[in-house]
Amino acid sequence: MIEFLIGVDGGGSGTRVRLAGIDGQPLGEGQAGPSALLHGIKNAWAAVEEAMALAFGAAGIVQPARERIAIGLGLAGVHNKQWAANFVAANPGYAAVALETDAFTTVLGAHEGRPGAIIALGTGSVGEILHVDGSRHEVGGWGFPSGDEAGGAWIGMKAINHVQQVIDGRVPGNGFADAVAEACGGSRDRIQVWLANASQTAYAQLARIVLQHAHSDTVARAILEDAGRQVALIAHGLDPSASLPIALCGGLGEPLRPYLPPDLQQRIVSPKGDSAAGGLRLIQQHLKE
Repeated sequence: MIEFLIGVDGGGSGTRVRLAGIDGQPLGEGQAGPSALLHGIKNAWAAVEEAMALAFGAAGIVQPARERIAIGLGLAGVHNKQWAANFVAANPGYAAVALETDAFTTVLGAHEGRPGAIIALGTGSVGEILHVDGSRHEVGGWGFPSGDEAGGAWIGMKAINHVQQVIDGRVPGNGFADAVAEACGGSRDRIQVWLANASQTAYAQLARIVLQHAHSDTVARAILEDAGRQVALIAHGLDPSASLPIALCGGLGEPLRPYLPPDLQQRIVSPKGDSAAGGLRLIQQHLKE
């Protein structure tokens, strides 16, 4: 008999788990390493189970046998149908498993299962909408560097490109460029080494420098305003009629809000829950069905 529900938000940087009773009341939370499917099915399950154990510990509950637990997961990498099928097939014994994209569980959490849209802005970016008729679709999320406009890595790439132009003498230098250059090694040679080894995460770490200088530097502000326009394009792709509320989610959601076009700012609502909460809703719906 199922006694506990687990909601999982799993991405490339970490995994968050929310534990609830069968009535849906939250009991505890836990965090672990990444569970994005690109890291491997075995590693994804290991991260989920590590975070789950911490959630039971935080709740002061002895973790029960797996057959007494049902899990709803929003994981990065679910678009790869083979990975998703392999993950579900590798279920180590839980009573029920419901798997969706982390974007969809974010929608479920943000609007408490009701129609609405989200634009998640973190290292990358993606938009997802749940329509009134129950259909859904996604905008963006193509991945860095070809997509993920307005995400942290995209912002960071804009910043380091500005530094390159400053070092070459193509545009004037400024304090903003100095700060970004210093974060990437300082000199031309060291910056080129940084570029040769930079990951999506490394580029995204530069976004905080852009945010820090946006109030005083026109280049930094222009990068964020460009990001705001990209968010508006995602919003239009999701809901051209502008009929549903949009929640900004992810670590850059609130920081970028002031840089959105004014008409979009008026449509933004605060998310009522996160992706882990959406995972709980997902497994509840699955069990009802």
